[in-house]
Amino acid sequence: MGLVAVTMRVVPDQNTDIEKIKRDIMRIGNVKEIKEIPIAFGIKMIEVLFVMNDDAGIGKIEEKLSEIEGVVSVESGDVTLI
Repeated sequence: MGLVAVTMRVVPDQNTDIEKIKRDIMRIGNVKEIKEIPIAFGIKMIEVLFVMNDDAGIGKIEEKLSEIEGVVSVESGDVTLI
Protein backbone atom coordinates (compact mmCIF):
# COMPACT_ATOMS: atom_id res chain seq x y z
CA MET A 1 0.00 0.00 0.00
CA GLY A 2 1.34 3.43 -0.98
CA LEU A 3 0.34 7.05 -1.36
CA VAL A 4 -1.26 8.54 -4.44
CA ALA A 5 -1.40 12.17 -5.56
CA VAL A 6 -4.68 12.90 -7.37
CA THR A 7 -5.53 16.11 -9.18
CA MET A 8 -9.24 16.92 -9.46
CA ARG A 9 -10.74 19.69 -11.58
CA VAL A 10 -13.87 21.27 -10.14
CA VAL A 11 -16.00 23.66 -12.18
CA PRO A 12 -18.21 25.86 -10.00
CA ASP A 13 -21.43 27.58 -11.00
CA GLN A 14 -20.33 31.13 -11.81
CA ASN A 15 -23.08 32.58 -9.60
CA THR A 16 -21.71 30.78 -6.54
CA ASP A 17 -19.11 32.12 -4.12
CA ILE A 18 -15.90 30.34 -5.16
CA GLU A 19 -14.33 30.91 -1.73
CA LYS A 20 -17.20 29.01 -0.07
CA ILE A 21 -16.67 26.10 -2.46
CA LYS A 22 -12.95 26.07 -1.65
CA ARG A 23 -13.74 25.98 2.10
CA ASP A 24 -16.14 23.07 1.52
CA ILE A 25 -13.44 21.24 -0.44
CA MET A 26 -10.98 21.67 2.44
CA ARG A 27 -13.46 19.91 4.75
CA ILE A 28 -13.20 16.72 2.65
CA GLY A 29 -9.67 16.18 3.95
CA ASN A 30 -6.36 15.06 2.43
CA VAL A 31 -6.16 18.35 0.46
CA LYS A 32 -2.59 19.49 -0.19
CA GLU A 33 -3.20 22.36 -2.61
CA ILE A 34 -6.06 24.34 -4.15
CA LYS A 35 -5.61 26.63 -7.16
CA GLU A 36 -8.00 28.80 -9.15
CA ILE A 37 -7.38 28.37 -12.87
CA PRO A 38 -8.87 30.91 -15.32
CA ILE A 39 -10.65 29.23 -18.23
CA ALA A 40 -12.13 32.07 -20.33
CA PHE A 41 -14.30 35.18 -20.07
CA GLY A 42 -13.86 35.41 -16.28
CA ILE A 43 -14.82 31.77 -15.74
CA LYS A 44 -12.59 29.91 -13.29
CA MET A 45 -12.17 26.30 -12.29
CA ILE A 46 -10.65 24.96 -9.10
CA GLU A 47 -7.78 22.48 -9.30
CA VAL A 48 -7.37 20.41 -6.14
CA LEU A 49 -4.46 18.15 -5.22
CA PHE A 50 -5.32 15.29 -2.86
CA VAL A 51 -2.80 12.89 -1.30
CA MET A 52 -4.27 9.62 -0.02
CA ASN A 53 -3.72 5.89 0.28
CA ASP A 54 -3.91 4.11 -3.06
CA ASP A 55 -6.75 1.89 -1.83
CA ALA A 56 -9.00 4.86 -0.86
CA GLY A 57 -10.59 5.17 -4.29
CA ILE A 58 -10.92 8.24 -6.48
CA GLY A 59 -14.65 7.68 -6.99
CA LYS A 60 -15.41 8.58 -3.38
CA ILE A 61 -13.59 11.91 -3.73
CA GLU A 62 -15.41 12.69 -6.98
CA GLU A 63 -18.72 11.91 -5.32
CA LYS A 64 -18.00 14.16 -2.32
CA LEU A 65 -16.89 17.01 -4.57
CA SER A 66 -19.97 16.76 -6.79
CA GLU A 67 -22.22 16.93 -3.72
CA ILE A 68 -20.91 20.40 -2.82
CA GLU A 69 -23.52 23.08 -3.48
CA GLY A 70 -22.57 25.19 -6.50
CA VAL A 71 -20.35 22.58 -8.18
CA VAL A 72 -21.30 22.03 -11.83
CA SER A 73 -18.82 19.30 -12.75
CA VAL A 74 -15.89 17.28 -11.38
CA GLU A 75 -13.19 15.62 -13.45
CA SER A 76 -10.21 13.58 -12.35
CA GLY A 77 -6.86 14.63 -13.73
CA ASP A 78 -3.43 13.21 -13.02
CA VAL A 79 -3.00 10.24 -10.70
CA THR A 80 0.56 9.55 -9.55
CA LEU A 81 2.10 7.13 -7.07
CA ILE A 82 4.26 8.88 -4.49
